[in-house]
Amino acid sequence: MSTPESDHHHDVDQPDWEAAYAGDAPVWSGRPNQALVDEIADLAPGRALDVGCGEGADAIWLADRGWRVTAIDVATTALERARSAAESAGVNVEWRASGLVELVDRDAAFDLVTLFYPALRRSAGGDAEAALLGSVAPGGTLLVVHHADVDREVALSHGFDPEHYVGHDHVVAALGDGWVVERDEVRERDLVPGPGAHHHRDLVLRARRLA
Repeated sequence: MSTPESDHHHDVDQPDWEAAYAGDAPVWSGRPNQALVDEIADLAPGRALDVGCGEGADAIWLADRGWRVTAIDVATTALERARSAAESAGVNVEWRASGLVELVDRDAAFDLVTLFYPALRRSAGGDAEAALLGSVAPGGTLLVVHHADVDREVALSHGFDPEHYVGHDHVVAALGDGWVVERDEVRERDLVPGPGAHHHRDLVLRARRLA
């Protein structure tokens, strides 16, 4: 999934998301994330925001279950694939080419906000964390999943520094008194083909914003 947020740094590890989706073959498996399937079963459908939707599997799965979904990604090629997949599935999703911080009309608007394996750039002011939490409506649910056990040295060897991005602990730390943490755990990952297939465990955070 892809959602880089801009800050005032110009680091060499800023991903080129258009290049990531430039090939003919799908990047992801086309299946919804297992944590999504597990965690929203007890929620009544409402308005959902899928941050970094990639090729759209999670957004399409939600829409098929009655959610009114806005799905955002900065990679227009990924969004084109997502639109095509949604048409084939016969569901309606609002696809937007946008990062999270730049997204208009996001504030306190969504009953469910999902973010899987994010690439949200950190900033000194915590803009990405504020935008993420601020997009959840009172009474709404935030579901964020990161890879566990990330080896920074291995990541650096691939030109990516995890410390430049919003991690699990940053999101947890941003939650204040207005939130109830309903799930914060390490979970064995449902392994599927794709760039993250070498990761075997996830950090799953589910939190509810108090009404």
